[in-house]
Amino acid sequence: MSEIDIGQSTDQLPECAWWLAMKQVSQIGPARFRLLLERFGSMRSAWQAHERDLRAVLDVRVVDEILGLRERLNVEEMWEKATRNGVTITCWTDADYPALLREIPAPPPILYVRGQLQEVDAVAVDLAQAGVTIVSGLARGVDGVAHRAALEAGGRTIAVLGSGIDVIYPGEHRDLATRIAGQGAIVTDYAPGTKPDRFNFPPRNRIISGLSLGVLVTEAPEKSGALLTVNFAAEQGRDAFAIPGPVSAPASAGCLHIIREGATMVRSAEDILEDLHIRRHSTQLEPVQSSLPVSDADRLLLSVVSGQAQHIDDIAEKVNRPIPEVSGHLMMLELQGLVRATGAGFYVRA
Repeated sequence: MSEIDIGQSTDQLPECAWWLAMKQVSQIGPARFRLLLERFGSMRSAWQAHERDLRAVLDVRVVDEILGLRERLNVEEMWEKATRNGVTITCWTDADYPALLREIPAPPPILYVRGQLQEVDAVAVDLAQAGVTIVSGLARGVDGVAHRAALEAGGRTIAVLGSGIDVIYPGEHRDLATRIAGQGAIVTDYAPGTKPDRFNFPPRNRIISGLSLGVLVTEAPEKSGALLTVNFAAEQGRDAFAIPGPVSAPASAGCLHIIREGATMVRSAEDILEDLHIRRHSTQLEPVQSSLPVSDADRLLLSVVSGQAQHIDDIAEKVNRPIPEVSGHLMMLELQGLVRATGAGFYVRA
């Protein structure tokens, strides 16, 4: 077999369908995608290319795999199946592929998306009221808090998965994922049906930082996926921010380490806005705050925090919750404009 016959029905398929087809080749990653694009001009042309032309740029085993797939893969059916239930697929050559992500070394060739990506989607910190987008990983804890805070503030948020677009993990976040898709986007580069696996999450974190102008770490033990995201951010030229937290708290160890290594210590949301040169639209804050719902945990904290400055240790003791957890919630409440940090770990009602 030297080339493939393309039926009339496939003439109407978008270029990204051929990227998806080529993605099925196990030995083709970002580097070979770029090589094929440079050699053939489009992935459709690469998929249809004569065997000898493919062998001029790819190893024999890779070419043999492509030829075998071309015989048995129905690209049109594969595309229709992959884009069901509101899922869209974007690739490097598409205008809606995130510009910041495209700039990183070896960006994922295709992304599965449920929801809508926009050019303003650029920040992995919770500052929704200033008009920026919150990018996080839909995990339990601070990730979930950040997504919910963005939604409740009327802002946009993106959740990057370490699984297929149809496999929401953790399962208790399915409703949250549905809300995110309606007010932002669910994104992954894993094929539908892919189960969450510990090896999937480092690449997921690389996409989170790649989508972002800056990465904020609210809590992180010495060995933490959040610190891996910070490393990716540094490689990609992104800014890193961290909340210091109590020096005695294990969950603050990672934050303190990256601050020592050069991350910006965050005292308030204004520190992040200033460093990223984002102007807060103060005229929009009052109506957002007045209608902002909060969780039961946030209500408990708000019942304790008063006009009298209190240290985070005392607040955590009053609500009987771990200091790192309280620190994350206080940061989100501050970013929502409901509490205010006065320095040295003290907080008051805003």
